[in-house]
Amino acid sequence: MRIIVTGGAGFLGAHIHRVLLDESYEVKVIDNLSRGFRDNVDPRASFEQLDLADQDKITKALEGYEAVIHLANYLVVPESVEKPVEYAENNVVNTVKLMEAMKDAGVKKIVFSSSATVYGDNKNLPLTEDTPLGVQANQYGASKIAMEAFISTYHSLYNFDVTHLRYFNPYGPFEKHAPETHAIPNFIKAALKKEEIPLYWKGEQIRDFIYAQDLAEAHTSVLDLKGLNIFNVGSETGIKVIDVVKLIFDIVGYEVPTRDLGKRVGDVPANYASSKKLTQTTGWKAKTSLREGLVKTIEYFRENLT
Repeated sequence: MRIIVTGGAGFLGAHIHRVLLDESYEVKVIDNLSRGFRDNVDPRASFEQLDLADQDKITKALEGYEAVIHLANYLVVPESVEKPVEYAENNVVNTVKLMEAMKDAGVKKIVFSSSATVYGDNKNLPLTEDTPLGVQANQYGASKIAMEAFISTYHSLYNFDVTHLRYFNPYGPFEKHAPETHAIPNFIKAALKKEEIPLYWKGEQIRDFIYAQDLAEAHTSVLDLKGLNIFNVGSETGIKVIDVVKLIFDIVGYEVPTRDLGKRVGDVPANYASSKKLTQTTGWKAKTSLREGLVKTIEYFRENLT
């Protein structure tokens, strides 16, 4: 199967297109490099620097391919609160342009990188695919709901095969956003530099952290599915953020101070997944323990610390 990965030069895209290549898929990465990195692209993949806003060029790039894994969207929660129009334009409008380009190019299979944020601040844990979508705490979550809805209409109207993968909290190598807003890379980099670690909510919020390699393998597990599918992708384990920090200290062999940043707009107190539906459908299951994943991620940042 010939597959396009939009946003494939980003953190998760780097893992996903490598898994595809390792499993002998033919892969083209499309990325405008506004937030991705050219050196994240495996030399075994072809690459085109394109923006989804340019629908005509995207249509041409899609010709001859059979499926799209769509990751090209902005994902910083606090930024979405500050720049809601930018998030709506980049995430929602450009996704609709991609779907139109796919229709025109005859590509009728898409796997979409959705998010657990669509569930909002939901007290019914673990979150399952039957959990009602909640009132959104931030515009990033709102954009993901809108993207899912638009993509699903292409199943209803044009018989696309659509799979929405609702990610929980990925971490791992290749994460090099500037500035970095995700917790684990910030914690690791601060620990390695022996600087204080910033913590919102004193680290009491509960999250489901999934290693990026495991998340990437979920994408290949669903490529043969037909129809409209929705799956959670998580480790199925909730852990307090402060306990992740303590585990990092244990791995590096020393502690650094923490600094309380107070509350943060857009956060939910707790979320963690049930991924049983994906396991029952495809056999996929997260394999990497948090300790094992953190060891690998710390090794990456030791070698790439800036």
